[in-house]
Amino acid sequence: MPAYSFEALTADGASRKGIIEADTARSARSMLRAQALVPLSVESVGTATKNGQPASASGWNTQLWNKRVFNASALAIWTRQIAGLVSSGLPLERALTALAEESESLPQRHLVAGLRAEVNGGTAFATALAQHPREFSATYCAVIGAGEHSGNLGMVLERLADDLEQSQELKAQLVGAALYPAIVTLVAIVIVMFLLGYVVPQVAQVFAGSKRALPFLTVIMLGLADFVRNQGWLMLVAIISIAGCFRLAWTRASFREKFDGMWLNLPILGKLARGYNAARFAGTLAMLAGAGVPILKALQAAADTLSNRAMRADALDALVLVREGTPLASALAHKKRFPGLLSMFARLGEQTGQLPVMLDRAARQLGTEVQRRAMQLATLLEPLLIVAMGLVVMLIVLAVLLPIIQLNQLVK
Repeated sequence: MPAYSFEALTADGASRKGIIEADTARSARSMLRAQALVPLSVESVGTATKNGQPASASGWNTQLWNKRVFNASALAIWTRQIAGLVSSGLPLERALTALAEESESLPQRHLVAGLRAEVNGGTAFATALAQHPREFSATYCAVIGAGEHSGNLGMVLERLADDLEQSQELKAQLVGAALYPAIVTLVAIVIVMFLLGYVVPQVAQVFAGSKRALPFLTVIMLGLADFVRNQGWLMLVAIISIAGCFRLAWTRASFREKFDGMWLNLPILGKLARGYNAARFAGTLAMLAGAGVPILKALQAAADTLSNRAMRADALDALVLVREGTPLASALAHKKRFPGLLSMFARLGEQTGQLPVMLDRAARQLGTEVQRRAMQLATLLEPLLIVAMGLVVMLIVLAVLLPIIQLNQLVK
């Protein structure tokens, strides 16, 4: 049954907003009048689709098209909430009703109300979710669909929430490890540009009338300062042009796959990228396999979660090998970009009949290793960046002070 958002006036003139389910907008208005409300506006928030895409006739889809309702953190929280309600024995329809009523965001309330209307109308939950590809990925919908078919939707939702939270935690730790070095680098660049563009030229003017030769370090800094002041805009244009060309080339699949392949070969960052992508791949594959998704479909969905195109290509090659009858462990072992730990745990899982469990263990170990490496790298970079910034500032200060010291010696 379609859902409608409404705004109405009560008998005492107070404004009231909410969501009501009805066959048509006219029926919704009639139901509001039956509740002694005066309807001011009634708009559809249903999820009717055409060719698998959300219909634009309902006003809310048009409003939300340019902005996602759920970001990664909100989706993890929402999944945990609905998992808790369903696992406690609450029917899915009532769980969606409760979440729609408790939603603080109006777009989120409309989205959940639309999902509830579809489910009440007999649509499978996974199918209703799939009608919103911007909000719910194909992997997300596949896991939900497997849970519905197996009759263990609550357990599957709990696993899905765990996976989303672990992914968010890993990503947050990586961002946190890189944030401080990035801030230090940015501050260092700003300070150096200020000293070269303003302080050093001011000192140069003081000694401009002097006939004595300036110290070599001061001459170098003056040359750099002149270049920054006179040719700085050329540098800016060149940087913007290079960034634009790189962005254009980034849209080409062949270039991105080659770039990602070279990135994996970097000494430290390459290992981090390989471990992070392998952990996501193993975690998604374990979750899908544990939910009862066929291995070929699970491999396809897990490959789609890889942000590194080179590793995604290897995962798709492994999918072809598995389709031809090769065991999963052997298919992964043929692809050297995937850590050996992953193929080892996959082999153990195939031998013991506990492939999802072993893949989940591999994902956890790879994720822990990535976190450890990231923290070690951040711990090493922080003092190195501070020392490097101090050395650069010290050289600039020496370039300013050396002429003054030289002048003092002449006066004596």
